[in-house]
Amino acid sequence: MPEVTINSLKALATFKTLYEVGSASGTARLLGMTQSGVSRSLAQLEENLGIQLFLREKNRLLATPEARELYDEILRLMGNIEELRHSVLALKEFGTSRLRIAAIPGLCFGFVPQVVAALLAENSRISISLDMMSSHDVQTAVESSHADIGFITLPATSPQLLTETLLVTEAVALVPDKLELATRDVVEVSDLRGQHLVISNQPSVSTNPLLELVAEHGVKISGKTEANIGTISALVANEVGVTVMNPITAKDQLSRHDHVKVLPFMPALSFGFGIVYRPEWHESKVLASLKHKAKKTLMNY
Repeated sequence: MPEVTINSLKALATFKTLYEVGSASGTARLLGMTQSGVSRSLAQLEENLGIQLFLREKNRLLATPEARELYDEILRLMGNIEELRHSVLALKEFGTSRLRIAAIPGLCFGFVPQVVAALLAENSRISISLDMMSSHDVQTAVESSHADIGFITLPATSPQLLTETLLVTEAVALVPDKLELATRDVVEVSDLRGQHLVISNQPSVSTNPLLELVAEHGVKISGKTEANIGTISALVANEVGVTVMNPITAKDQLSRHDHVKVLPFMPALSFGFGIVYRPEWHESKVLASLKHKAKKTLMNY
């Protein structure tokens, strides 16, 4: 394989222009070269590669099939060089050219996408991937370096990761506005007697904090519907039942057309959310920026 040098890269650039223009004279004018300089560059490139790139017929240059393939490869090379340029600029700005984020579903309906958008608005050169998974899987992904930063439900269970609290908040009740319960100022656990509950379909419903609270207070419900967290608010909006969830997810999922009342719930059920990352990320510029954007975004909730 011919050795790649600065001169051979210049020859490839000359070839690219020649292929696009179709004449040595036109190429010379565009590149500020002499026509003989273009011809010498082409001849040297053909000799180095060991292939004929153009057929010479009556002062005309006809590109060979090999020339077409080389041209396509040059375009790909230029794309890679441009991508490399963006990566270097991102490295200079943030200390990394890519960021892999893993986040729990409850924060992926609006909050985390807003943080990502704010981060990219500051530096569009960084490449970001976002995956949604359970809190346990988020920590596993960050531990194994499949993700760089994770958004989790607190408390964290991984001793290998650093954890920072983003927010501790209290649950709210979501009630279809046609129910009498929607007229209350506060929904208490006793008010759930005879109500149909919509709850998250966790692997073990016995660990559901709302069901535990209902059982603890001896409140008998009329039934329950288990659903993915992404559909719970929609089920309430369609009058399937009542739910209790964290206010971040509730705000991100509900629209003003949903006819759902969001009310304080007693006794308080606390939800905590945090960021986890590996120790080597502690001084990362992009982590500092992400935490700043996350805290600023929380001000809208």
